[in-house]
Amino acid sequence: MSEYGGDAVDICIVAWRTRNLLRACLNSILSCPEVARIVVVDNASADGTAEMVNDEFPGVELIANAENAGFAAANNQAIRAGRSPIVLLLNPDTEIRPGALPALRDLFQEDHRIGAVAAQLLLPDGSIQRSCRNFPEPRAVLFDAVGLSRLFPHSETFGRYRMTYWNHDSRREVDQPMASALALRRAALDDVGLFDEAFPLFFNDVDLCCRLRQAGWQIVFEPRAKVVHHHGQSTSQVRASAVIDSHRGLIRFYRKHYRGAVSWAAYWGVIGGAWLTMYPRAVLSGLARLFR
Repeated sequence: MSEYGGDAVDICIVAWRTRNLLRACLNSILSCPEVARIVVVDNASADGTAEMVNDEFPGVELIANAENAGFAAANNQAIRAGRSPIVLLLNPDTEIRPGALPALRDLFQEDHRIGAVAAQLLLPDGSIQRSCRNFPEPRAVLFDAVGLSRLFPHSETFGRYRMTYWNHDSRREVDQPMASALALRRAALDDVGLFDEAFPLFFNDVDLCCRLRQAGWQIVFEPRAKVVHHHGQSTSQVRASAVIDSHRGLIRFYRKHYRGAVSWAAYWGVIGGAWLTMYPRAVLSGLARLFR
């Protein structure tokens, strides 16, 4: 790994019960000359993740939490541990392809208005994962909830929330890319703050992107930066509770960003819909996992 410099990258990984995938992830980035520091925060895994990092990757800085601090708090721990001008948030179930880090880093140098750059995520079979969405404003969420986005996926109106009309194969500004492989300018984080730990698992990345956009920073999707993503390896272990946490995250996001900014009916329509579907979906998810 390189000495710290003006274009160096700190890589921050939050791990929970993904030992073998994390090993592959770390092996994919160890030889990257752009990397100044790799910080792994283990959220009290019970599968030997922390021991594996200690034994096999002595150059990686390990923070082993005694309990699961959540995604937001653990990422904040990792971000604070570094000082490079670029921070790459990386899921432990990812593998960086050659050339991805320079593609991310170089875009920050091209335009100082850019606060975040998202990599193109590839599923293990090589297909592109649709990893960007627009912010969940009420009308877009409604069209998605009632299935219009699936009926008319190429419509920019009905497919607005999940951006189903776009193939994720070109560079463009976006609202909220997944944080599975998201590079951040540290100066932008200094401007808007780190993750809001009131969002422990879901919607913390959406909240951060919202605050970046509100402060005038651009968020760009860069398809030249390719990262393989073994999607959902941590959350799939607790799918039922993840459904509940996701709905709670949406409700908290609305209370923080949309209270007073949209109509009363739209605000409470989304809040009420989230509460009504939260527990039935969690029960169905749990039953499906039980009888799989």
